[in-house]
Amino acid sequence: METILLVEDDRSISEMVMNHLNMEGYRVVTAFDGEEAKSLILGNEYDLIMLDLMLPGLSGMDLLQVVRQKSWVPVIIVSAKNGDIDKALGLGFGADDYMAKPFSLIELTARVKAAIRRSKITKQSDAYDGDKAIRLFDLVIDSDNFSVTKNGKAIKLTAKEFAIMHLLATHPNRVFTKAQLYERIWNEQYYGDENVINVHMRRLREKIEDDPSCPRYIKTLWGIGYKSGEI
Repeated sequence: METILLVEDDRSISEMVMNHLNMEGYRVVTAFDGEEAKSLILGNEYDLIMLDLMLPGLSGMDLLQVVRQKSWVPVIIVSAKNGDIDKALGLGFGADDYMAKPFSLIELTARVKAAIRRSKITKQSDAYDGDKAIRLFDLVIDSDNFSVTKNGKAIKLTAKEFAIMHLLATHPNRVFTKAQLYERIWNEQYYGDENVINVHMRRLREKIEDDPSCPRYIKTLWGIGYKSGEI
């Protein structure tokens, strides 16, 4: 049984969501303020975290950063804040999804299932011994031979291009900001030089996409970052 941490200060909403997810077969642990949630996050493992932004004590954004310092457990933000800036910040800090209140319990359940499913795919990909390939549509990324093929034809990528492709493909639908990409691929602190990322992304897309102006394999979330195409 998957365990979900539900961080929501409105007890009526918390109870409603918890009861619904219990009926769907999930175990739900609840927290009603930021400090309580932080303690639970640091002391336990969860299959998914649902996080409100407006909390007593630590804010939802602060908690999201605590989560990301520890793990890549899927996080769904559920908030009354529905502005583009709040969505961008949430996704940019590492959330997997964002839902605005009020919301449908049916839609919430669908997003929870999708996030947990993607997380399992990622874990399976991370556990590959190298003799298994990662597939993204008709691309095959072989981490053992550092090779990429498309419809059986080899695509020549540089080491950095391969690393970008591999990172995005092994984290399906997870959004990476330019800063996160730079620090993960180049292992250096990012100082805001977007040109390096832009050039590598453009060249990579020219090699893998049928139409680089309408990419399928690497999607851009304007003002936020990049993610792999939906599997």
